[in-house]
Amino acid sequence: MRAGADPAGTFTLIDDLLGHVHRHRPADAFDELARYRLLERRELLERHADRRPPRGGLVGWVHGDFHPFNLLYKGDAPAAIVDWDRLGVQPRAEEAVRAAAIFFVRPDGALDLPKVRAYAHAYRRTARAEPAELAAAVHRVWWERLNDFWMLRWHYERGDTRAGPPVPRGVRARRVVDAGVRRRARGVRGGHRPVGRP
Repeated sequence: MRAGADPAGTFTLIDDLLGHVHRHRPADAFDELARYRLLERRELLERHADRRPPRGGLVGWVHGDFHPFNLLYKGDAPAAIVDWDRLGVQPRAEEAVRAAAIFFVRPDGALDLPKVRAYAHAYRRTARAEPAELAAAVHRVWWERLNDFWMLRWHYERGDTRAGPPVPRGVRARRVVDAGVRRRARGVRGGHRPVGRP
């Protein structure tokens, strides 16, 4: 199992993406926001590069892409989970953390913490996961998000503008992740906050 992303590689990627942003003509609002976010992320990574998490925790079979668009409903009840192409053995709690950050986003971009808390308790009961396992998964997902630029890579390297103006798809989820990255960066060094606590 691999360790968290290497900050040196992320700094190189940020520089490459900033080059793409600079060369993109005509420049647009997406370029301006991308430049701002890349510089912001570089600053956060410079401050917290020493917080790279260790290798993942307990592994198990996970869906690999569990989010609301991969659930089918019959009435109000979930009826099926689709899109299993990323099924694999991975750190099991990380997918639960990623899913909570997507499923329980309010329209204003904040997390619905009572729902996250209930979800975390249900996950812990079902998976027999200890609080420390979820806390470590939060740390790894925070680090993953701090080093992740897939939307910008697709936009600039592949010419895929589906996430481009006027409103990037998933912008609320990205705002939550960005806010979580900033909150986690301000967190207590060397420790983990209990899952579900503000």
